[in-house]
Amino acid sequence: MPLTYSSYLKLDEILSAQNPHAEEPEHDEMLFIIIHQIYELWFKQILHELDYLQKLFINNDTGRALHTLKRVLTILKVVVAQVDVLETMTPLEFLSFRDRLESASGFQSFQFRELEFALGYKRESTFVHYPEGSTARHRLEIRYRQPALWDAFLHYLAHNGLDVPKDLLTRDVTQPIQPSPAIQKTLIEIYWHQPIISQVCERLVDLDEGVQEWRYRHVKMVERTIGAKEGTGGSAGIEYLQSTLLKPVFPDLWAIRTEF
Repeated sequence: MPLTYSSYLKLDEILSAQNPHAEEPEHDEMLFIIIHQIYELWFKQILHELDYLQKLFINNDTGRALHTLKRVLTILKVVVAQVDVLETMTPLEFLSFRDRLESASGFQSFQFRELEFALGYKRESTFVHYPEGSTARHRLEIRYRQPALWDAFLHYLAHNGLDVPKDLLTRDVTQPIQPSPAIQKTLIEIYWHQPIISQVCERLVDLDEGVQEWRYRHVKMVERTIGAKEGTGGSAGIEYLQSTLLKPVFPDLWAIRTEF
């Protein structure tokens, strides 16, 4: 059978994957399912791009790194904009099918946790939410042990002859990224004397800000939909989500702003 548009994109499988949990589903449940499936597809693509970006940093390919960062930033804008669509659903419309979600919760999105790990926001406590032996747990354990994007960026700086302390190049990559006065000094020098590399720095700030914007829009969407209620699956809901706000993944790039 010749390859077709439908068979190439696996449309039969994709379009049959929206299954509301009721004999007579509520109208808005379809929107809820499709939006979250799209989120997961975008998360998959962002992870694909971040893995590629790490390789580009290691290979000192500044041009392609900037291009890839632009693509990730553009995807993030689409991801944030999708919140507008979800916010067309009123609290009562969500309430009409919320009970059918049972223990299912966006909190369980292992791809978003992978994204956090890839950016360097790692917590071993995350594993408790995924059963041992599950595909999600296995993928997260691999990401946990892998260097983060920031680690690849530090190697990129070192490759370009910039001063990066050896202990940062050999750090325990399972630990969250901590601010470094030594790296901040190097970054300031980059902004003054290395215009091309400073562009890479600025795109990383854009990436960090984009993830923070997504978190903020998600928090406000949840708040306007369920208020201060407990989240589905027993999560803390808005209280937990608010605790994730304003936590940069690249703290050194923000710390230097006061030094110019």
